[in-house]
Amino acid sequence: MTNRLTRMQNAIKRATLIPLLVKVGIAAAFAGAVLVAWPPVIVFSQFVLPLLLFAVYPAFAPRGRGPTMAVLVVVGGWLAGTSYYDGPVEAWRVIAIGTFLYLGHTLAALAAVLPFDGVINIEVIIRWLLRAAAVVLMAAVLTVIALGLSDVLAGSAFVLATVVGLAAATAATLLLARLLRRTGN
Repeated sequence: MTNRLTRMQNAIKRATLIPLLVKVGIAAAFAGAVLVAWPPVIVFSQFVLPLLLFAVYPAFAPRGRGPTMAVLVVVGGWLAGTSYYDGPVEAWRVIAIGTFLYLGHTLAALAAVLPFDGVINIEVIIRWLLRAAAVVLMAAVLTVIALGLSDVLAGSAFVLATVVGLAAATAATLLLARLLRRTGN
């Protein structure tokens, strides 16, 4: 136990600013996603503290299952807010949640490979964030289009499109996993 504490103290002493700011960005992005996804009844109660702990955990452990847990907490909040509490599906909330989740996840991926004591050129982070902003912008445009089409395609056509989309996403994930195992990456 004392060996771990000594290693943690050394890591804190040697930490540099850029990796620390990336981890702050992870915590802020996932916390923002939690606050937008969960219904106001929960956000303005004492139950928000454990949710925020799940949200900031990936900043401390970006390599593990922390980002996945944070995403699941956000998705659970969205489902609770729209199903149980009968909240409306609003475009700004969908876009905000998607943006926060993507930024949190992509920053966690970056933090997983950054050494905590590395001297990182700020241009690397700026390019990373510009690519993330481009993805967020494209996703926001597609979200607005999809939400606009959901009124037109209401009913069985919308359910069929949802099932086909989920099946395609699952098939693509399985294919990528198999290809990665085959190449040994």
